[in-house]
Amino acid sequence: VGDKVMVLARSGLWQEVVNVPANHTFPIPEGMSFEEAAALLVNYITAYMILFDFGNLRPNQSVLIHMAAGGVGTAAIQLCKTVENVTIFGTASASKHNFLKESGVAHPIDYRTMDYAEEIRKISPKGVDIVLDPLGGSDTSKAFNLLKPMGKLITYGAANLVTGQKRNLMAMAKTWWNQFSITALQLLSQNKAVCGYHLGYMHEEVELVRSVVAKLVDLYSQGKIKPKIDSVWPFDQVAEAMRQMQEKKNIGKVILVPEAPKEESKKAEN
Repeated sequence: VGDKVMVLARSGLWQEVVNVPANHTFPIPEGMSFEEAAALLVNYITAYMILFDFGNLRPNQSVLIHMAAGGVGTAAIQLCKTVENVTIFGTASASKHNFLKESGVAHPIDYRTMDYAEEIRKISPKGVDIVLDPLGGSDTSKAFNLLKPMGKLITYGAANLVTGQKRNLMAMAKTWWNQFSITALQLLSQNKAVCGYHLGYMHEEVELVRSVVAKLVDLYSQGKIKPKIDSVWPFDQVAEAMRQMQEKKNIGKVILVPEAPKEESKKAEN
């Protein structure tokens, strides 16, 4: 009682009071703010397990990170930097490229004006070792074709389903139609791996997830990772917070917080 904790839950965290199993709670490490704690678990567990458990990232390899300025993207960049001489390709709109370069992305690519696959081939004709795919649809096929021999594609989302403020039926149909499909026999001749990841379906794997969180807390304490907070919004501005993401303006994590009671605000001022 009284401990500051960060929690994992499959849904229902946009409220003031939540109930979660004790083994889905983790002490917030010294020096970490509540906002950073809110930005840590989902994004960094996802990025860590994709890069290291599935991807087996090693020195001198190359990685393509889509939506590189988003929550999982910024986490993945920081985790890549913990391994020696990893070359990072990152897709994002042009206004975010300076941030990506400062963060350690060797080759930012504007996916709106360029074919990212062509741009990568110009720099690395053989392709890349690992692709993180949150897009789905035809982009998953492009990702698979970009892999070097012994490369790994990890798909963990279907952002192509959403083209504006809500799911688009045409986009859904197009994504479904273009969904990547491959047989075990085809994989044999390709010498490539395809993996699927969804943290929401890992809730039974308590020991595994806790071991990853322990590693992440250690990396935070060493100063090797630090959640990038784009903006913090009170609950009554949730629509504006969503718009920040939908219009792809955010760099890092968009955080929701309950509005602080007036009494607490006055205490803080005093």
